Amino acid sequence: MAVSCRGGRFRSPEAPSAAYHREMTTQDWVGPVTLVGPRVRLEPLDEHHLEDLARVAFDDAIWRWTIAGPQDDAGLRRWVEQALASARSGTEVPFATVDAATGRAIGSSRYLSIAPEHRRLEIGWTWVGVAFQRTGANRAAKRLQLAHGFETLGAHRVEFKTHARNAASRAALLGIGATFEGVLRRHMVMPDGSARDSAYYSIVAAEWPAVRARLDASGAR
Repeated sequence: MAVSCRGGRFRSPEAPSAAYHREMTTQDWVGPVTLVGPRVRLEPLDEHHLEDLARVAFDDAIWRWTIAGPQDDAGLRRWVEQALASARSGTEVPFATVDAATGRAIGSSRYLSIAPEHRRLEIGWTWVGVAFQRTGANRAAKRLQLAHGFETLGAHRVEFKTHARNAASRAALLGIGATFEGVLRRHMVMPDGSARDSAYYSIVAAEWPAVRARLDASGAR
């Protein structure tokens, strides 16, 4: 796996002090970065990815369990613009997931809920086009994000949340070795007005070597 950091902002002390992390802003700790693996490349999301994403984003099944709702051209553009606004504000770091074989964007993911003072972040808003599901692309993307989080950023915890009724996502998180922590009831409001319960999962630093081995054994490198 190769990692390139734009702007030279990343520094990963071997034993960063608590004071060091309290002084950092979100953008000091996590910023635009390209993560490269043999199957997928994660690169900073940009408007130029819209054309590729529009080829794969309009299957309602992708968005069924998300608060974004089904997408059309206008909705996808708003979704990208919102992601880029969050990136500019420093609250999220959105990626385009690029298929290494074709060089085309096939989905997206983000770092969010970033708390440098607690060395904690979330991986979320993760999706790939239906044709690329169950191909290993999603696991490969998560492997890149997890490795960067634990090995470069020195995170203590990486967390995930999903709709409690999204059985496929919950099984996938257990499949990579994440630990189920519980359900936050009536946590979010869905586009149809219904209340969503969110299931939370996490991986902590001490568990990362075993999770990494599990992902590598499944071909997610």
